[in-house]
Amino acid sequence: MSSVWQSRLSLSIFGQSHGPAIGMTLDGIPAGEPIDTERLQAFLNRRAPGRFPWATPRKELDIPEFLSGIVNGKTCGAPITAVIRNENTRPADYAKSADVPRPGHADFTAHVKHGGFQDASGGGHFSGRLTAALCIAGGVCLQVLARRGVTVGAHIVSVADVSGKTLDPVNVDELLLTRLTAMDFPVLTSDAAPRMIEAIAAAKAARDSVGGVIECAAVGLPPGLGDPLFGGMENRLAALLFAVPAIKGVEFGAGFEAARMRGSEHNDPFYYDGETVKTRSNHHGGILGGITSGMPLLLRVAVKPTPSVGKEQESISLSGKASEALTITGRHDPCVVPRAVPCIEAAAAVAILDAMI
Repeated sequence: MSSVWQSRLSLSIFGQSHGPAIGMTLDGIPAGEPIDTERLQAFLNRRAPGRFPWATPRKELDIPEFLSGIVNGKTCGAPITAVIRNENTRPADYAKSADVPRPGHADFTAHVKHGGFQDASGGGHFSGRLTAALCIAGGVCLQVLARRGVTVGAHIVSVADVSGKTLDPVNVDELLLTRLTAMDFPVLTSDAAPRMIEAIAAAKAARDSVGGVIECAAVGLPPGLGDPLFGGMENRLAALLFAVPAIKGVEFGAGFEAARMRGSEHNDPFYYDGETVKTRSNHHGGILGGITSGMPLLLRVAVKPTPSVGKEQESISLSGKASEALTITGRHDPCVVPRAVPCIEAAAAVAILDAMI
């Protein structure tokens, strides 16, 4: 059941990268919630391939077809199932992957796990292509959250060794997050984008790839969401964030920097802002003991470099049990960071709405 995430909400993701379709089933959304399909499509377009020079040239419209759960533009209480038809598939590009695993991909581990019966085309069920289905679920949840006063948004902190600004952890507002979600290349300072895009172009020219860091925030959350131990907000969020294949690290608030701080520095002093309890700083990232504090929820994810690179790499032939050189063909992102931004928002939205229901 690894393709099913279940708590108060239940999310199932199905399909393969170069199969007929990918899709999702989201169960537990209350009935009567209006779903704006144009707004949802605009969200999916941010992740869709083939739209920008820093992305894979594979072109897919990524238009969701709803099979159940929505009637006359509103949720009806039934599980919401939607599919996206794969229209630009080239499985022949991956004919060699079943026998010669691509370094950095799940080809080898999938072979071991599934005894060689896995779909090797584009990574099959392990592909980042399936994040389009995650974004359908997240896009629905974002609309439900917005009506409850919660806004989720993310931006690019760094690409390769080029860094931009991070959010002010105390003063994150809805307008800023909304502005970021309207940007093709969301960064806090305009000068950061061209430098990051240049780093991506340089990697592409060298037949290589780069990764980066994405920061995500949610505002409007009430205090008291989440549970201690295994039901903490960090736990819920991390489980969904790591469903995005390129994610290799997650931190909340001060994150790993907290290891270098003293307790007196890391502790966030409480105060009353009228009748509302707030903290002077926000090293805790809006979560204490697994439970939201009412301060902005703040997290960052580390995105690995795209493992599909044009340089010759060392691998093995599983059938021949010998070393074999491999040059990967096909269409790939030199950097998945920009297209991963809405995926992070989607994962966060599902986890947050799950805690609110």
